[in-house]
Amino acid sequence: MTGAANLWANRLRTDFRAALAVVVLLALLPAVVTSPYSLGILIVSIYFAMLALGWNLLAGFTGQFSLAPAAFAMLGAYTTALLDYHLKAPLAIGIPAAVIGTALLGLLLGRVVLRLKGPYLALTTLSFAEIARVVVGNSYEFTRGDQGLNVPTLFESRVGYYYLFLAVLLAMLAGLYRLLRGRAGRFWLAIRDDETGAESRGIDVVRYKALAFALSCAICGLAGSLYGTFSQLVSPELGLLMQTGLVISMVVIGGIGTLTGPLVGALLVYLASEWMRGFGNIQMIVFAAVVIVFARFFRTGLWGLATRPRREAAAGGAAGVKP
Repeated sequence: MTGAANLWANRLRTDFRAALAVVVLLALLPAVVTSPYSLGILIVSIYFAMLALGWNLLAGFTGQFSLAPAAFAMLGAYTTALLDYHLKAPLAIGIPAAVIGTALLGLLLGRVVLRLKGPYLALTTLSFAEIARVVVGNSYEFTRGDQGLNVPTLFESRVGYYYLFLAVLLAMLAGLYRLLRGRAGRFWLAIRDDETGAESRGIDVVRYKALAFALSCAICGLAGSLYGTFSQLVSPELGLLMQTGLVISMVVIGGIGTLTGPLVGALLVYLASEWMRGFGNIQMIVFAAVVIVFARFFRTGLWGLATRPRREAAAGGAAGVKP
């Protein structure tokens, strides 16, 4: 293994362990947070953490800027809800169908749009997201339009939902860590850093970008499906562009291209969003301003700031080693 590969493996291992520490901390919270309202806020925070992980896989590790994570969460939620509404399919079928359906749709969309780059890719995914939301909202006979659809619940207890969401988040983290350590992860990073160079070295760029797109969409679809069973109602509002903006701000503030950053960003941004709910739309103005500050001055996000002393010490130690 080369020095660069060793450095990446060490950073990823540290990042994964920190993400596990965040999950352990979250697992202990119900011991002190017993209010159903507060537990509900934490559950929705974990939902956004899942979306942030899904978007970060595509944007942070593969370098593809999609504006459709909320749309795929909406499609996942509607897949489960529509199967129940029209076919009375149990959640044991509806939830896996949401994952498979959004993954296939993501794979299909990825095959179509991933030859595009930069703003063209972003605009195409934005168009897809808006088309999906408008179609769902206007297909009243099939989706009940803006009235939304009721979804059966999995648990009566919010504590049960809390640990279900946390277990799914942990499984997502473990799966992403395993992928990023392997061949696919190395190829994704190569594509992110130099797509032309990766292609010249024989990497099937479109194939691996489509794989990342499908996995990202499946993660968002699963998160949306679980959120639908928690809220017991799905509506086109799940796919609003504002929801995607919230996800992107969580990743940028927490630390793009890391496993811990999206978790920390999702928790902090959503808790702050709830705290500022009484101030109206000012919350989006505040988050947009914070994102601009982080994008300009702190591109590594909060996780990057927290690990900077360790990285500088490691760099200093490496510089001090004589051959």
